[in-house]
Amino acid sequence: MIDQRLAPYGVLLLRVALGAMFIAHALLKYVVFTIPGFAGFMAQVGFPSFLAWPVFLAELLGGVAIVLGVYSRLVAALLVPVLLGALLVHVPNGWLFTAPNGGWEYPAFLVIAAIAHALAGDGAFALKPSPDLAAARRAETVRA
Repeated sequence: MIDQRLAPYGVLLLRVALGAMFIAHALLKYVVFTIPGFAGFMAQVGFPSFLAWPVFLAELLGGVAIVLGVYSRLVAALLVPVLLGALLVHVPNGWLFTAPNGGWEYPAFLVIAAIAHALAGDGAFALKPSPDLAAARRAETVRA
């Protein structure tokens, strides 16, 4: 059973934590690794280096959108491929993220968290809630 009174606040916590994680990882790429350094890393692990800027911007802008609740369900779903890319990089390192070069349990958790957020809703205090596609379809059916 879902507690309708408190669930929006639980989703809010998930939304803010997930968005903050994206922002933190984007800033890590920009400030610590630098974009050229991140591009080199991407090439080293088999991804095109030209994706460094798009990944950085997706994480930064997507993280801000998620935190603020601006179409956050949609944004979380759109960022799943970025997380799957990170997961692929870490799979060879083993399970624990404390393994050399980081394991895959944390990226896997983030994939699940992003999917859970996309499924659960925007949560409380969302500035621009994601469109309810099911409601839009129902409205179209009624109009037709």
